[in-house]
Amino acid sequence: MKISELINRGGVTVSCELFPPKYGKGLAGAKEIVKETAALRPSFISITYGAGGGTSKHTVSLADEAQNVHGVTALAHLTCVSSGRETIRGILAELASRNIKNILALRGDLPENETPVASQYRHAFELMEEIRGFGDFCVGGACYPEGHPEAETLQKDIESLKIKVESGCEFLTTQLFFDNNILYNFLFRLLRSGVDVPVIAGIMPVTDGRLIARICKLSGTSLPPRFKAIVDKFSDRPAAMKQAGVAYATEQIIDLIANGVKNIHIYTMNKPDIAGKIMDNLSEIFK
Repeated sequence: MKISELINRGGVTVSCELFPPKYGKGLAGAKEIVKETAALRPSFISITYGAGGGTSKHTVSLADEAQNVHGVTALAHLTCVSSGRETIRGILAELASRNIKNILALRGDLPENETPVASQYRHAFELMEEIRGFGDFCVGGACYPEGHPEAETLQKDIESLKIKVESGCEFLTTQLFFDNNILYNFLFRLLRSGVDVPVIAGIMPVTDGRLIARICKLSGTSLPPRFKAIVDKFSDRPAAMKQAGVAYATEQIIDLIANGVKNIHIYTMNKPDIAGKIMDNLSEIFK
């Protein structure tokens, strides 16, 4: 099923994101993670795509595993920054052959010390146009509630999102955020600018305080004082940090749903047990 159809049904959707193993590592462990995540019965499972396309075959394989083995709609990520048109078309043909209808189209980041290929796409909207011209896919895109790290201003970033929508983007998934007010302000600005596609709120339960600085640096995400206090207090106590991270994410999601945000995406970091705890906490709310 297309994600646009899932969203348009109304009600709450809850999805989970996984990442494939790097090349040289077997798929058995990753397939077990897919199986455990699928057992939670999320609305769909999103499978990431490594920098420069480094795990593209694994992405297709795990999306196939989620959808065609375990019966959960798959969303395959696809980046284009270091891929030529023929490479992209080959991946699209493979996804189509497995009846995977949903693609999150991203520009992506080049791996360190890699030079761009001559035929690369420059922007995500160009990839979206390619996908829509290739076949019957539902295309999604990424958005940053605090603005893309490379954007001069948040408004210029929103103007770029308008171009994505005009190029065929049917829904947007946000980068992680820890302050819901940032998302609410962002949604208001989107509507005011004429961007009215569904927005899926990306929530990351932080269960390892040692990773938070790196996560925030990469994503341009700020830490509200309340969350920073939690990390400062519990980061040296792994079990307590895990419990606090799940509780914080749970509270975020409750507030989002109470304020009309119906589509939630959990960045699981390949930890089905964490996603499971959140979904158990919210079992009645997700109905």
